[in-house]
Amino acid sequence: MTATAIPAVHRVAPKGRGTHRSITAALRAAADGDEIRIAPGDYVEVLVVDRAVSLLPEEGPDLAVRLLAADPGRPVLEITAPDVRVDGIALTGQDPALPAVLVAAGGLELDGCEVSGGRVEAGGDASLTLRACRVSGAALAGVHANTTGPTELIDTVVEDIDGTGVVLGSATAAEATGLTIHQVTGSGVRVRGRAGAVLRDCRITAAGRSGLLVEDDATVTALDCHVEETGGEGVRVLGSSPRSGEALERPEGAEGGVVLADCRILGTGADAVAVSGAGDVLLLNCRLRDGSGPGVSADDDSRAALVDCQVDRPHGSCLVARGNARLSAEGTSMHGSRANGLLAGGRSQVSLASSEVTDCGFSAVHACDDSRLSLTGCRIGSTPEHGVRATDRAELTVEGVRISDCGLSGLQIDSAGAARVRGLSVLRGRTGINAESTGTVVLQECDVTKAERAGITCGTGTSAVLRDCRISGTGTAGLVIGERATPSIEDCTVRDATGSGLVLGPSAEPRVKALTVTRTGKNSMFVGEKARGTFEECVFAGAGNDGEAFPAVHMAAGSAPVLRGCVVRDAEEDVAAEKGARPVFDDCVSRNVTHPALPTGRADELASAEGGGTAAATGARETEAPSEDTLEDLLAELDGLAGLDRVKNDVSSLVKLMQTVRRREDMGLAAPPLSRHLVFTGNPGTGKTTIARLYGRILAAVGLLDRGHLVEADRSALVGEYVGHTGPKTTRVFEQARGGVLFIDEAYTLTQYAGTNDFGQEAIATLLKLMEDYRDDVVVIVAGYPREMEVFVRSNPGLASRFNRTLLFEDYGSAELVSIVDHQAAQHQYELTAPAREALTAHFDTLPRERGFGNGRAARQLFQAMTERQAYRVAELSDISESDLMTLTPEDLP
Repeated sequence: MTATAIPAVHRVAPKGRGTHRSITAALRAAADGDEIRIAPGDYVEVLVVDRAVSLLPEEGPDLAVRLLAADPGRPVLEITAPDVRVDGIALTGQDPALPAVLVAAGGLELDGCEVSGGRVEAGGDASLTLRACRVSGAALAGVHANTTGPTELIDTVVEDIDGTGVVLGSATAAEATGLTIHQVTGSGVRVRGRAGAVLRDCRITAAGRSGLLVEDDATVTALDCHVEETGGEGVRVLGSSPRSGEALERPEGAEGGVVLADCRILGTGADAVAVSGAGDVLLLNCRLRDGSGPGVSADDDSRAALVDCQVDRPHGSCLVARGNARLSAEGTSMHGSRANGLLAGGRSQVSLASSEVTDCGFSAVHACDDSRLSLTGCRIGSTPEHGVRATDRAELTVEGVRISDCGLSGLQIDSAGAARVRGLSVLRGRTGINAESTGTVVLQECDVTKAERAGITCGTGTSAVLRDCRISGTGTAGLVIGERATPSIEDCTVRDATGSGLVLGPSAEPRVKALTVTRTGKNSMFVGEKARGTFEECVFAGAGNDGEAFPAVHMAAGSAPVLRGCVVRDAEEDVAAEKGARPVFDDCVSRNVTHPALPTGRADELASAEGGGTAAATGARETEAPSEDTLEDLLAELDGLAGLDRVKNDVSSLVKLMQTVRRREDMGLAAPPLSRHLVFTGNPGTGKTTIARLYGRILAAVGLLDRGHLVEADRSALVGEYVGHTGPKTTRVFEQARGGVLFIDEAYTLTQYAGTNDFGQEAIATLLKLMEDYRDDVVVIVAGYPREMEVFVRSNPGLASRFNRTLLFEDYGSAELVSIVDHQAAQHQYELTAPAREALTAHFDTLPRERGFGNGRAARQLFQAMTERQAYRVAELSDISESDLMTLTPEDLP
């Protein structure tokens, strides 16, 4: 039986009996397994360690032993034996571009060492371990493990490197735990060849290029790592060969690919994660934030998958797919992108499930080129552009998605894009769904609510399919069919549209079945010139719901729709046809219609019965001026209005000016160049409409207007819903106002919707021409908030030249508001007690006079609330007198 040999200890010191004077001498004397203990000091040597020994410092502070390279062309420490261990020693090379420590063969473990002036390098089949070490001052790389042996980096710092922090190559199996890489000019960690790396709790900051660079067939798993402030990508993956289909399914994915779990990638100089070639990336519960490029970009034949991730505030898009890339995201939020939330281009295939895209600078989701995009169970919104857009030849599939608050369309499909959509909900925004594509578009079980303009638009020459869609509360039309469009519409509903429910553009020819249109502000259905189409089993109910008289179905000249089994109900008028319209009615009925005209035969019967057709309603509200007004009575009425001292003075001055103009004309003198058109600015409820109505009556009394009546209009009364509709619509309103005043409230809305599908500018151009052609027949007053009206007038030289006089309607003071309440009370046989007036004054004193303050409207609403509270109070009394019923007290004040 052989006894185990006890390792010998060899001591190195500058002096002393029994010690070696150099480490090299001690190495020559040592055998495998021996220890070499070194006294503090500087040792200038080139060590080639060819046996399994340990180099340790004698008693003393850490790094008190400093080993410096004696030859500038050689490493300070070269390892050719296995199981070599070096503890607590500072190793300094002379050339930063060369290895300071070289493991040519065997294996080396550095523990608590500091390496400078060159890199740590391992090659061949060597193994390398760094534990609690610091590597700095090297060029090209800090640590370079190009070996088939294992590499381990634990609690190690690599910093101030003129090149890459750590390079892992060949086929090394590397593990890094608690690794810190800081201030390197190249990438933080580079993994290439067939190397595999597992990174745990690592931190990479201030890398000049990529934080993590993965190339070739290398694999990386990064767990709870942090990458920040890189000059290039946070993570860049450049694969060189296709991966198996299972690569992205395993968090420990050793079979080609990169897995990032619980990682944070912040403040990158380019993409947070970029994948190209045939690279694979899986991100699990990662957060990517504040990158200068996209959050994740996938190019070429790469694949990227995100699960439960957050992508916040990138300067580029949150997710980008190009080439033939495949990109998927599940349970992922994308927020605050300065570009798109998701951009799919090339021939990429992208899927987004149970994810959220919000607050993007461009469209939240954009699919172009020949990409294929699937959206399932997502929430999208808060973008100044489109919620989702498919263009070029992109193919879009949508299932159970909610889109809200988009500056343009919730869903936009144009060019030759194709879309199959089921269960989409669009809330608010400018337009709900805009289908302008010549490709296949199918919309099923979609809901559009509170769009500022149209709910669903089928563009020129398109042929979309709509099934079981619901549109409600739109600002203009519910469903718009563009010129020559031939959509198929079945089992759909439109309700509560401010404008018309269904609008057909010129020569449109839809196929409509079981459509229900209810409670529209204008027509239930407007059929444009030469439009045709079939309408079966449709219901048109409640046209002109806002009190205006509009026919439920209006047909323009040359139109020839066919209605079968349709019902028109709850309207002032059921059908109106312009001259030349030839509709066909088959088994259609009217119910609860004040003026029914629905025939049982063809359109020629309808046209002859109505004397050649009826003109379309304008949607403008007209107030007739009382007859036999005297100027004195009108000025007294003006003076009797509450408050408005500045406006009263301005109007009185204008009256004197107009009287002088009239006297010159009566004497045959030329009238001075004078614009009678005015701009009224101020908060709501300040009496702008009242003064406009009175101004028209005054001009009529002076003899400068024939009738002096007032026609009130807004954007919806002037702007049409399709090409060719606006000019005639504006002209009809202007004609209605001839001889009086045309009052356009919130006139700035005519210029606030700049875009290819907006007709506000056309309305302005038409209005300016009519004002020039009939300058003596109509006075135009435009009104709105001061700042917006200033921008509006300046937006067009023609507006600025015609509207050069502005009247500012200031907010009412508390005393004036109390007098309005007092006046309302007198009109309705109520009386305010003195304490009630004092309480009212105190109440109005507390109200901030901010933008949108209701002024007179607020006073009238408050009076109504007081009468309601008084009614509840009096109802509790057992003995009620006439005085009780008439008196308003402080306790009636809300």
